[in-house]
Amino acid sequence: MTEPHVISLGCRLNAFESEVMREQARAAGLTNAVIVNTCAVTGEAGRQARQTIRRARRDFPDARLIVTGCAAQLDPEGFGAMPEVDRVLGNADKLDPARYLPDDAAGRIHVTDLATVETTAGHLIQGFEGRSRAFVQVQQGCDHRCTFCIIPFARGPNRSVGLGRIVEQVRVLVAAGYQEIVLTGVDISSYGADLPGRTGLGQMVERLLEAVPELPRLRLGSLDPAVVDDDLLRVLADQPRLMGHLHLSIQAMDDMVLKRMKRRHDRDAVIRLVEKARAARPDVVFGADLIAGFPTETEAMFEASLNAVDELGLTHLHVFPYSVRTGTPAARMPAVPKAERKRRASALRQAGERALARMMASRVGETESLLIETNRNGLTEHYLPAVVDGAGDLPPGAIVRMRVGGVTEGRLQGRLEA
Repeated sequence: MTEPHVISLGCRLNAFESEVMREQARAAGLTNAVIVNTCAVTGEAGRQARQTIRRARRDFPDARLIVTGCAAQLDPEGFGAMPEVDRVLGNADKLDPARYLPDDAAGRIHVTDLATVETTAGHLIQGFEGRSRAFVQVQQGCDHRCTFCIIPFARGPNRSVGLGRIVEQVRVLVAAGYQEIVLTGVDISSYGADLPGRTGLGQMVERLLEAVPELPRLRLGSLDPAVVDDDLLRVLADQPRLMGHLHLSIQAMDDMVLKRMKRRHDRDAVIRLVEKARAARPDVVFGADLIAGFPTETEAMFEASLNAVDELGLTHLHVFPYSVRTGTPAARMPAVPKAERKRRASALRQAGERALARMMASRVGETESLLIETNRNGLTEHYLPAVVDGAGDLPPGAIVRMRVGGVTEGRLQGRLEA
């Protein structure tokens, strides 16, 4: 192995930063090295990070092994104590090419105070290895303190990327052949709160689409229902290039649970947002992050979230059984038994699978725009997996139109339209 090998765990923001790291390490002349970009969103993510590190050492016994990312930012000494690890870098330091030099004087562990650093806005990514869609960071960090979440301590406060830099990055990626861009960050709904003029997410998206007319498809990362602005809903109504797929960070649909989570929205706010979005674009589909078995959650509280899957028409669920995160207020609250958390998570996933199956069945007979990811497989505008029949291998990143003939093994199935 000569080129640095990057293993990215967790979110899309990590995927973006992993490409920055790959380029920075390459520029620093780093060879025969493995970089593990960790996640810390749950306690389980930390355990998986350690498993990945041990596996990487077995697979690359002679490589220099560097650990970074959110888990490393939170527990640098713990990861530094692992015999497999040669160096630990914090979330800011992983973006500094000097930290990858063997003779870097910073030492074996280097973690910078995140309050003093900016975003990765200074780094223009040329592409993403093995991906047909590209991710673009528009903000970093979070100013809020949900009781279950450790990420603000791993990522620092909210820092937005200026519109000019976002436009420049998107143009580079479109010129490289990417036809779908996903805007990502820790809390993209709060985009612009720290910028002069406080340009919000909706205005930024509108100006980005105007500035890069050659971009066919723009998709948004996870949105906080508390601060989705009317400008964004207006763009959703007016701009077909903005995909009609909104993923909402709901977490729960019981007001008491939401209050104990210290979320900024309540149940009615989610319902109003879904209604307004459907009024803006009737065919919009919704995904949701949901936590099952949050401390103190009763069966009735859980049922409120479970019933909301059908009531709101949620079709793309990310379900997490509550995972204790040491250092958060929720870790000190009365816990729901682990087996019950798993049962509730399973029930939510099953409800989501049924809702998704209904959504896919409703597309039979329709024509879908499909972004090819591998061979003949891809994703529709509504983020539905699909496969094209009766065609040779199609180039990743191509956009084709497919007439849906049925649903097979959880994917839309059909033929190319002339």
